[in-house]
Amino acid sequence: MTRILLTGIAGQLGSELQHTLVPLGEVMGVDRHKLDLTQPDKIRQVIGEVQPNLIVNAAAYTAVDKAETETELANAINGTAPTIMAEAAQELGATLIHVSTDYIFDGRKNTPYTEDDTPDPINAYGQSKLWGEEGVLKNCDRALILRTAWVYGAQGKGNFVKTMLRLGAEREELRVVVDQVGTPTWTWDLASAIAQFVQHPIDSGIYHFTNSGAISWYDFAVAIFEEAQQMGFPLQVKQVVPITTAEYPTPAPRPAYSVLSTQKISAILGYHPPHWRTGLRQMLKQLSENK
Repeated sequence: MTRILLTGIAGQLGSELQHTLVPLGEVMGVDRHKLDLTQPDKIRQVIGEVQPNLIVNAAAYTAVDKAETETELANAINGTAPTIMAEAAQELGATLIHVSTDYIFDGRKNTPYTEDDTPDPINAYGQSKLWGEEGVLKNCDRALILRTAWVYGAQGKGNFVKTMLRLGAEREELRVVVDQVGTPTWTWDLASAIAQFVQHPIDSGIYHFTNSGAISWYDFAVAIFEEAQQMGFPLQVKQVVPITTAEYPTPAPRPAYSVLSTQKISAILGYHPPHWRTGLRQMLKQLSENK
C-alpha cells in the first residue's frame, strides 16, 4: 500500500487532502505540532520514520504582509523546509508534491501566466515560495510543483470569503480593491485535483491549478454577498465600494494580475477546472450546513 505523508493537516487545504488522498493509500497526516518546519532535523526524522512513497506538502507560511518583517521565518518554512523534504524524498525514491503560489509572479502580464513564464516575485512571501520551488526541483527527480491562487475553504482559519462574511455581518459598507485580478480557488476542487493528479503518469516539473475564470477582489466580494444573501447568511452590508490598491496600502505589494493558465494540467486530468463561482456556491453551502 502507498504510504503518504501529508503536511499541514490543520490548514484549509490539508484538511481537505486528508479526505481526497485516503483512496490512494495510508495517509499519515502531521500538523506543526508534530512536525516543526523550522527544524530541519525534525523534518528528516519524521520522513525517516514514516518512509513514505509520496509526500504532499500542503504546509506553508501564508501571512503575506507579516513576511515582510518575519522574512527569516517565511524563508525557513517556505524555502528551506521543502528543500529538505525534496532531499529526503530523493533518498527514498519517493514522489514529492509541493504546493506553491501565483505570488511568485510580478503581475505585469495581462494574459494568464503559464508554467514557462519567468518568476519575479515582488514581496518577501513570493520570494520565499520561489526559493522553495527551486530547492524542490533541484533536489528531487520525482518532484511536482503545483501552483495555485486565492485559496479559500470551509476548513482552517481565516480566508477572504470568511473575512467578507464576518465584516458583511458587522458593517453596512465595505471597501474592496478592484485593480488586483486573479482566480479564487476552492480547497475541495484543489484537493480533488491533487488526488487525481498523482494517479496519472506525469513528468516532474511545474503545473498550475486554479478554478476557472478571472475576477477582482471587489467583484469576488460582491459575488460572495450575492450568493450568501440567497442562502440566508446574516448580512448587514448594503454597499461594496471599489477602491484602488493605492487607496489600501499594505506592507507587502501584491501582483496586479496573477491569473494562472491551467491548460497543461487540464490536458492531464481530462477536464477544465470548475468555474470559481461554482466553487464559491458549494463552499458557502458547506458553511451554511455546518452552522
